[in-house]
Amino acid sequence: MTQSSSLRGRPFAFDTEFSDTGAVLTASSFRPIKRAYAPAEVEALVAQARLEAREAALGEVESMRAMALSTIAQALAQAMPALAGVAQAHREQSAELALTAGRVVAGAALDHFPLGPMKTALEALSQEIEASPRLVVQAAGLSGETRHAIEALCADAGFAGAVLFREEPMSSPAAFRLEWADGRADYDPAAAAERMAAALSAALAAEAGHAETLPDGSAL
Repeated sequence: MTQSSSLRGRPFAFDTEFSDTGAVLTASSFRPIKRAYAPAEVEALVAQARLEAREAALGEVESMRAMALSTIAQALAQAMPALAGVAQAHREQSAELALTAGRVVAGAALDHFPLGPMKTALEALSQEIEASPRLVVQAAGLSGETRHAIEALCADAGFAGAVLFREEPMSSPAAFRLEWADGRADYDPAAAAERMAAALSAALAAEAGHAETLPDGSAL
């Protein structure tokens, strides 16, 4: 039985208790149901209902936003390894393409100017070799014209000593070895390209979080 039906069945239920002096000891639990509202009360109730509905809607939207962000974060976390692999593969392919293009360009340049690296080396070593009594040049294909060109390069670099030539098999016409009293320098395009490739591979591995050392034992 509901409260309203109970009240209808007991229209004169007096449960208020009084003291001997007439003071109220226990107030009645009966509360009449209000069945009529003033316009101002209606507007207040409507405004309260709207506010509660708005707060409920905002709470639901915030909950949905949090769920969406969580889903996105999970999807990104699952995709990151694959994306990292794709990015690493792209870097490696780009580096390999750049190295290949560099080899082609460098090869064409050496074909046209085979003495270019030796000229650069002599200019860089001018202060070291200027006091040496002689300079030994080891290279392949030392024709008379090539020897005269090398002697001219030595003179331009400020070397006034004797230039001796030694024919040696080399991996490239541009490869050479210079020896003087206090030191030696050599250049091999193929070996230089290998060192560049090894250094680039080690750098890419380090960037991917798997650092590697160079073939000579040094670390990047």
